[in-house]
Amino acid sequence: MRIWYNKPVKNFGGKTMLKIKNTGAKIVVNDFAEHEITYAFHDIDGTHSLIREWPPVMSICLFDVIQNGLSDDFDSEENEKRLINLAGKEPHPETDRFCVESAGLSALTQMEWAIRRAVEDGKISVDCDKEKNSEIIKRIWNGEEQFDGFGEKKEMLDMLTEKTPRLFKLYEKVLNGYCRDKNLADAIKNPDKYRVGGSMEFMKFLHGNGVKNYFVTGAVVEKGMGMWEEVVGLGYPIGKGEIAEDIIGSTWTEKLPKEVIMKHLREKLGIDGKNILVVGDGRAEILAGAEMGAVTVSRLPESAKEQRALHKKLGTNIIVEDYNNEEFKKLFSK
Repeated sequence: MRIWYNKPVKNFGGKTMLKIKNTGAKIVVNDFAEHEITYAFHDIDGTHSLIREWPPVMSICLFDVIQNGLSDDFDSEENEKRLINLAGKEPHPETDRFCVESAGLSALTQMEWAIRRAVEDGKISVDCDKEKNSEIIKRIWNGEEQFDGFGEKKEMLDMLTEKTPRLFKLYEKVLNGYCRDKNLADAIKNPDKYRVGGSMEFMKFLHGNGVKNYFVTGAVVEKGMGMWEEVVGLGYPIGKGEIAEDIIGSTWTEKLPKEVIMKHLREKLGIDGKNILVVGDGRAEILAGAEMGAVTVSRLPESAKEQRALHKKLGTNIIVEDYNNEEFKKLFSK
C-alpha cells in the first residue's frame, strides 16, 4: 500500500512496517532491494538546512592559505574582516572545486588539506616527507580522512595539530560574518525560507512511522550553540522521542569523520546497516552509507551535474532535488 507524508504507517506488534522499495523511478540511480527502515542518519548543511552559504567562504579561506601560507597572526580579527570582504568576489578554481567534491568531510580535514597544499607549494616551511604529504593531499580529495599509519615527521604533525584548529575557528568566524549570523536570525522568524523543500514533512513522516532520526554533521556540535542552535532554530526538536533523537558532530580539535560517527552509532544502537536510511549531500555520508548496506538518498539540485555524477559513482541509490518529489514519496510503503 502506498503511503504519503501526512499518513502514518500503522505498527503491528510494536514493530514499524515502514519500507522503501525501488519503483523504477528516474530518481533511482542505483538499484536496491526492499528494506525495512528503522533508523535514519541525516546530514544537515545542504541536506535539510540552507542557513550556511559555506562554499565561497571555505574556498577563500583555503585559497588564502595556499597562496599566502599562515603568518603568526593569521587568525587575527583584521584578517577575519579581510576574508569576509573577499568571500564570493572571485572564482578560485582549485578550492572552489575542492569544496564541492569534499562536501561531507570533517571541516578539520578540509582545513588540513589547505595547510598541506601550502606546504607542498613552499608557502609554509616545515620538516616533512614531501612524498607522503602529496599522497595525503590526493587521498583527502578522494574522501579519506585518517592517516595515522603514514609515519609522518613530528614537526609536521605538531604544526598540523596547532594550526588546523585555529584555521577551523577562523573559517567559522568568517562564515558567521559573511552569512550565518544574519541568516540564522532570519531563519528563526522564517524557517521555511531556510529549509530544503519538504524537509520538515519528511522528517515528521519518518518520525511518525517509528523511524529514529539522527543528525550527523562535520561541523562542531555544542548544545545551544552553532549547528545545534541552527537545527533548533529551523524547528527541529532534538531529544529522545523527538523528531531528531540527537545531533552528533566534531569538536574544535577532534576530527570525527562521518563514517566513524555512523559506525559508533550503529554499534551503540545495535542496528544493521540494511535498516538505515542515509540522507545527505556530501560524499562522506553517501559513501559510508553505501558501504554499510544502507539505502542512500542524495539531496542535490538539478544544476549540480558533477556532484550528481560523483554520487552515482559512489553508489547512492536515490537522487532528489527536494523531498516534495512525488516519485520519492512513492518509494515508501507498508
